[in-house]
Amino acid sequence: MSLIHSFVFAELPSTKNTCVLPVVVSLRQVQQLLSVMAAKEVTVGEGQDSGVEVRIIGDPIGKGLFATRDYKSGDVIFEERPLVSCQFLWNAAYGYLACDFCMRPLETAEENAGRLAQDSQLSLPYPECCDTRRDTVVECPHCDVSYCSRECRESAWNQYHRTLCLRTFQPDPTHPLVMLQEAWKQMHYPPETACIMLLARILATVRQAEDREGATALFLQFCHRTVNEEEEIAHKLLGAEFQNQLEALRALMEKSLWAPEVQHWLTPEGFRSLVALVGTNGQGIGTSPLSRWVRNCDSLNLPPNERQITDTLIDSIYQQLEKEAGGFLNNEGSGLYPLQSACNHSCAPNAMPTFPYNNFHLAMTAVRDITSGDEICVSYLDECNLGRSRHSRIAILRENYLFTCRCAKCEEQTGDPDVTSEEEMDDEAEEDDE
Repeated sequence: MSLIHSFVFAELPSTKNTCVLPVVVSLRQVQQLLSVMAAKEVTVGEGQDSGVEVRIIGDPIGKGLFATRDYKSGDVIFEERPLVSCQFLWNAAYGYLACDFCMRPLETAEENAGRLAQDSQLSLPYPECCDTRRDTVVECPHCDVSYCSRECRESAWNQYHRTLCLRTFQPDPTHPLVMLQEAWKQMHYPPETACIMLLARILATVRQAEDREGATALFLQFCHRTVNEEEEIAHKLLGAEFQNQLEALRALMEKSLWAPEVQHWLTPEGFRSLVALVGTNGQGIGTSPLSRWVRNCDSLNLPPNERQITDTLIDSIYQQLEKEAGGFLNNEGSGLYPLQSACNHSCAPNAMPTFPYNNFHLAMTAVRDITSGDEICVSYLDECNLGRSRHSRIAILRENYLFTCRCAKCEEQTGDPDVTSEEEMDDEAEEDDE
């Protein structure tokens, strides 16, 4: 998968034509799937057509996800929860309040908008359109971590938080886990594309698993890079001094989480592989109380004059937010998703990941009609870069994702001039001047 996946936030797209939802993959199914995936072609699901199939394509691509039935544009192809996910550290530090397990927003739309706009007097109408339920928010009884519900608190504790809990409401700055997080923040400034705590949660998940060998195998299925590629991925994530930075992070991780069952990931080679695992497979997650409020307002049956007033208010709020917060409007993080990670890149994608429930629950949605047998492909590039020339797209993918794209769109454009989009724009500007 890609080095850095673009974010697709909760409000996009509308799925009015959603079909009956395909299988939501459980951990047990994922373990069964990934344990045999390397050996043969596997259909996800137990005795039923889930609508998708993971196939081993071979080097250098690895695996791919294929449709086993037809989908219309707007249909949900599959849904899944991540094996593990985490909010970005700078995102949390700047006050983006999210459940520490599922990333559901913990502040209301009005609180969210007022904070981002730096306007404590900002007031939003239709409070019933806000999805945030403050009455269900709970904290870990041993530390200051917050959750949207008791269910999320229990799930986090049972999966990884029992190992990672600092067991204090005033974190000790000399604690190895606190030092690890601070070190990462100093190495990886916003915009963030990964989080060191996602690696920590992987190790903690293995340590707490009843079947530790099975849990290890589950995550190892995401690793298929060579040493050279792993070094390149670490370099992309950590910058020019990645060797020293990587060793500093590894040492802190080892001090925090060493155990016999995870020691192979705490060697220099193993830690580089773990960084590459997250770098190549991490899917960006975005949630927002304000975007959900806007979406729910759009669904209200309002008189024309009231609709116009509401739309004008929403436009003015976003203008104010853009002025004060720029593009940083959402709770942001990343997660590892088994089926999503099997989706390869195309410059003409037929699907996109969305987060319609305003938490980490991913729905892969068709953006074009898909025929049974088609490979399900997403874009690793944002919409702006997708519109650039073939030469520019390939340059970006080589630089950031370590592969040369040979999708149908790129093959069709092989005869195009080998110039960058900037050069094309410069040529157009010179022609206009003439």
